Order: sequence, then C-alpha cells, then structure tokens
Amino acid sequence: MDQAPGSPQEPQDAHGLPSCYRHPGRDTGIRCTRCERPICPDCMVSASVGFQCPECVRTGSGTGHGPTANQPRTVAGGAVAASPHLVTKILLAINLAVFVAALASDRVVNDLALLAQWPPAPFIPVDGVAEGEWYRLFTSMFLHQQIWHIAFNMLGLWWLGGPLEQALGRVRYLALYLLSGLAGSAFTYLLAAPDEGSLGASGAIFGLLGATVVLMRRLNYDMRPVIALLALNLLFTFTWPDIAWQAHVGGLVAGAAIAFGLVHAPREHRTLVQVGTCALVLIATVGIVVARTVSLT
Repeated sequence: MDQAPGSPQEPQDAHGLPSCYRHPGRDTGIRCTRCERPICPDCMVSASVGFQCPECVRTGSGTGHGPTANQPRTVAGGAVAASPHLVTKILLAINLAVFVAALASDRVVNDLALLAQWPPAPFIPVDGVAEGEWYRLFTSMFLHQQIWHIAFNMLGLWWLGGPLEQALGRVRYLALYLLSGLAGSAFTYLLAAPDEGSLGASGAIFGLLGATVVLMRRLNYDMRPVIALLALNLLFTFTWPDIAWQAHVGGLVAGAAIAFGLVHAPREHRTLVQVGTCALVLIATVGIVVARTVSLT
C-alpha cells in the first residue's frame, strides 16, 4: 500500500494485520472510530457506534472538535456543571447583601428603588428613570425592605432557580433571570404612577416561574403542580395589597418567552435562535422604557 511521504507506518504482522498503536505486537482488525488508529481489545472503549481508543475518549480529539464538543449538554444546550446551583447561590447572596445595606441606610432604598419621576408636580422632577437614572430598572431587582418580602422571593429563587439552572446551564439561566427582571421593571415603569416607588426581585422570580411552566411542558412532565403554583401566585398578585402586579406580569411573560426560545430552539441553529430570542425580549424592554420616558418628558 502506498503512503504519503513523512507519514508514520503502522506496524503489521506477517498476515498484513496492523498492531495496536498502544501495544505493539498485538495484532488487531479493529480501529478507533474517531482517530482510526488500530486498537486491541484491552484498549477498546465502547461507544454509540463502534469502539474508541482511551486517548480519544480522554481528550475529545479525533473528530476535529475540541473536548467541550463531547461534553454532556442540558436540554437547552448548556454545559452540565459540576456545581449546578452556583449562579443561584450568587444571586441569593447579592439580594441578601443589598437587603442588609438597605436596613443599614435608608439612602440605599432612595437611590436604588424603581421610580419614574420625583418629586411630583407641581415641583420640577430631578430623580427617577425618566430623569436619566436608568440604572434603577436594574438595581431595584435586588432591593428589598421587609423581611417577609425577601423571604418569599428568596425561597422562590431557590426552589425555582436551582432546577432551572441545572436544566438550562449557567449562562442561559442568568440571561433568563436578568431579562425577566428587567422586563418586570419596564412594565412597572410603563403602567405605574410616575411618583410610585417599586422594588423587589418579584419580576425575575415570576420569570423563573414562567420558564418552569415552559420547561415542564417541553419535558412532558405532569403540569398540574406548576399550574396550581402559577394560579396561586397570580391570585396573590391581584388580591394582596401593595404588590406591583405589573412586575409580576411583565416578568412572567418575558420568562415564558425566553424559555420557549431556549428549550425549543432547533439543534442546528440553537445558538442563533436562543440569542435572537433574548435579543428580541431586550429590544422590546428597551422600547417600552424609551416610549414611557418620551411620554413623561
């Protein structure tokens, strides 16, 4: 058999059979399905198709793809992490740290809460999102004043966030949380009175709830428990006093839309569809904020 100059010769016995590249002298007729080097029975690792050599299994080489291409993936295409609740724990820590800071100083609440304009007419407004303090749309997502408020939201974050982070992967889960929270803030900014303050992670938590509904439907799980949970939360939303229902509804709709794009994206165009879905939600959120700002100024 002809061979290109400079390429290595495979050792063969008198019958023309190649020898295992890891154990010279052991004749074999089996080759690794990825790198195509001859391997003996001691080196064969069962694969979905044929056998692979230990080196290809260990390094992920032999197919032209990097090792990460062969890692297990979540239902949304994210990498399976060794610590699947890491982002959820970080979000919990941030919320708790801001809560402690708010207890220590009222200025934290005044500076970070969601507020369209302040003071109200006939005074000239100097504070609020409409006056250029756009950061309030984001900072208000991590701000709480009452212990019962942060307790309910953090329990919801842990119960819903942990499984979602594991199912979606860290990056997709973080995008879901932040975009849902921003959408809830934008919807509140649009519909609430300009001098009405708002705070809390409820928009993001309702986004996780909407995503849980979509994910369970995608996995064909029993929908009755999550539907009951959703109905109960919506009941509290519209009957409990002093609740910013706008944030709940905005976060819920955004979370469901984002999750649908994440878990139903076709594999061959997965990244494009997922990024596009998140981008559309972000564009819609920015559009709402800009439109409300124009109407107020």
